[in-house]
Amino acid sequence: MTTPAQDAPLVLPSVAFRPVRLSMICIALAAAATAGTALLGHAMVGIFFGIGLGLGLLNAVLVRRSALRITADAHPLKSKMAVNSAVRLMFLTVIGLTIAFLFRPEGLGVVFGMAIFQMLLVFSTALPVARKLRAGSPTDTDGSQGEATRE
Repeated sequence: MTTPAQDAPLVLPSVAFRPVRLSMICIALAAAATAGTALLGHAMVGIFFGIGLGLGLLNAVLVRRSALRITADAHPLKSKMAVNSAVRLMFLTVIGLTIAFLFRPEGLGVVFGMAIFQMLLVFSTALPVARKLRAGSPTDTDGSQGEATRE
């Protein structure tokens, strides 16, 4: 008998997530966006963009925290992670869209900030992994030889 997908154990790959470095990048992007939009006469767009980056960073940190808490259980379930993710994303999306609506048109910077943060998160976690794969280690993480070195 097979286990339904929602009851299957959660397997979380290790991710090269560095929140301090990511927050520094967000601060620099927010400062550059605010300076650039201030030169165009719309400094609030840059400030809201920075708020969107901050909401994205908050989401990433909360993902890490909830993943660590859920995987610490004896039998972590995918359904727990899915519900946690749905609630968290709904909450942050409502905050972002409310700001965008209340402070329109400048408030749309929040939505752009959240979107740019997601791309930044993907690149900042994927690039170290790609570099590691490109470097090619003769042994895998479990100590066994990889397929390329076996004869």
